[in-house]
Amino acid sequence: MTRREGETASLEWELKKRNEELEEELKQSKEREEHARRQLRAALDRLRVAEDAEEHLSSQLGSLEAEALQQARHYHARIVSLAAQLSQAHSLLNPLSPPS
Repeated sequence: MTRREGETASLEWELKKRNEELEEELKQSKEREEHARRQLRAALDRLRVAEDAEEHLSSQLGSLEAEALQQARHYHARIVSLAAQLSQAHSLLNPLSPPS
């Protein structure tokens, strides 16, 4: 083998080795990219679940607020009614009370 053939063979070997290294780096890069994609999909799925839960809870809260308002109005009306009854009872009893 001549010196020139030896240099060519050495250069080819170095290029082949570098090509293998680059192919391995590319493979690892693709694996990292796929891992990142899976993580992103999982995060998006969790976000979607959280948004659905937030919407459901918001709806429940609205229903509970409406129910609480209805109960407060009912209790207020009941208090007003009882106060009127108490006032009427006092007015009925006052004329019967002996003067002080």
